[in-house]
Amino acid sequence: MKIRHNRYNSLKEMYDMINKEIKDSVRPIILFHDDADGLSSFLLVYRMVSDGRGIPVKSAPKVDDRFIKKANDYQGDKVFVVDVPILTQKFVDSVNKRIIWIDHHPIIDIKGIRYYNPRFFKKSYPVTHTIFKSIEEGRKDDIWIAMTGCIGDWFIPDFSKEFSKKYPDLYDINTKNPGDVLYKTGIGKLSRIFNFILKGKTSDIMKCVKTLTRIESPYEILNKETPRGKFIYKYFEKIYKNYKILLNNALKNTEGDFISFVYENKKFSFTSDLGTELSYRFPNKFIVIGRRKSGYIKCSLRSKDVNLQTFVEKAIEGLDGYGGGHEHACGANVNENDFNVFIKRLKDLWNKRNK
Repeated sequence: MKIRHNRYNSLKEMYDMINKEIKDSVRPIILFHDDADGLSSFLLVYRMVSDGRGIPVKSAPKVDDRFIKKANDYQGDKVFVVDVPILTQKFVDSVNKRIIWIDHHPIIDIKGIRYYNPRFFKKSYPVTHTIFKSIEEGRKDDIWIAMTGCIGDWFIPDFSKEFSKKYPDLYDINTKNPGDVLYKTGIGKLSRIFNFILKGKTSDIMKCVKTLTRIESPYEILNKETPRGKFIYKYFEKIYKNYKILLNNALKNTEGDFISFVYENKKFSFTSDLGTELSYRFPNKFIVIGRRKSGYIKCSLRSKDVNLQTFVEKAIEGLDGYGGGHEHACGANVNENDFNVFIKRLKDLWNKRNK
């Protein structure tokens, strides 16, 4: 079955329609994925409208029953869902507002929404990129936010040269590897800051998010130039200390070309961050990072050599769990009792890849 979009015939038409959706909005509620791409996407929409409410989608990467009451109770005109891979039909049918879903994950069939996804044109740009291209003419000053989100999603955008001219100390246009940008440049550090401030208590996270809506320059944060920037940076440092401990432990378990590291941390989830950094340090290895919680192990998987979506689908078949994501960066949540079987199946698939 062919899934239809909202009658746009080109990326340009899609960008124009997104621009109108945002411009015409009054106090929208914005549900965003809890990473740099999702946060940057929220900021771009919020700052263009100059009003609204942002809610990070944590725990499970989907907009479902948990958000119905929040969407209906909020006195705004629209619901934007940005960079969230799963939107349930029950949520759509239960919400009394217009829903705009801007995404870049594999297309799914949902009725009753405005659905914008570059995959309809066989592209997979970060959502930050899609939104910035839609509003670029009116929001040039927010290019640093757009760049932050793109780099966090391992993507160097077509406006990187323009960004480099404006912020040459934060990014050298000659740096072509997204991993090098993420881990060796100023804009990469800002992207990692965006990731880490979305961890911890919801009340602390929302203080950071609210503060970010008022930040005018990346230097406010990176150079701690203002009280707002110092507040963001201080919270980042607090979370990063916890991450460094886990990273050092994970680095002790990197023998062989299949890395599997499981940890337990009741306060913070670092699976995606660890998976991304280890995949940068060990680009030719298959990496599984798992966090044990409430009888399940939530995983981040990385590999540049195979289609992880296919691997996860095969490995999880018949087990208590679910998974999905991008071709080379995937997530999964597996019952603790089934985890060893899941890992064994992944290893078998990995070992057979060239046979």
